[in-house]
Amino acid sequence: MADLKKMNRKQLERLIADARRALKSIETKEKREAKKAAEKAAAKFGFSLSDLVGAEKQASAGKKKAAPRAPGKPKYANPADPSQVWTGRGRRPGWYTQAVEAGADPASMEI
Repeated sequence: MADLKKMNRKQLERLIADARRALKSIETKEKREAKKAAEKAAAKFGFSLSDLVGAEKQASAGKKKAAPRAPGKPKYANPADPSQVWTGRGRRPGWYTQAVEAGADPASMEI
């Protein structure tokens, strides 16, 4: 084992690069072994690995994501400041709640 305290910067950088290459090589070897084990397990049940992986991809490809919702059109406006609007969905804004508590009719704030 190398004594890290005796190494200069260049030697340490070379050691790090060598370690990264060794890790990459081990990762590649482990992936290859994992793939072989998965193929063997799939074959035990009468499938090929591509049959199983392809089925997963097709199943997830068949699911459609919901389209993003368009922002709602304003339905209510603050009588004191008409630039403050609310669609009527989600949490009620403070100005709306205050107006209703003060006795304002929600219909009177409709746009």
